[in-house]
Amino acid sequence: MPIVRIELFPGRSPEKKAELAREVTATLERVAGIKPEATTVMFIEVKPEEWFVAGKALGSPQET
Repeated sequence: MPIVRIELFPGRSPEKKAELAREVTATLERVAGIKPEATTVMFIEVKPEEWFVAGKALGSPQET
């Protein structure tokens, strides 16, 4: 049973998330032969100020 965890910034509508979950599920079925009822898709929304790349929060002004 695959679990697909998608971490992203907040802001997508429930409809967009549902569309994305359907597309991910369909791709797993088409490519890997996994039945849709076996696939779980989870969305984890992370605020930009809590997401760090190279030690810097993406929600913070960039240092020059």
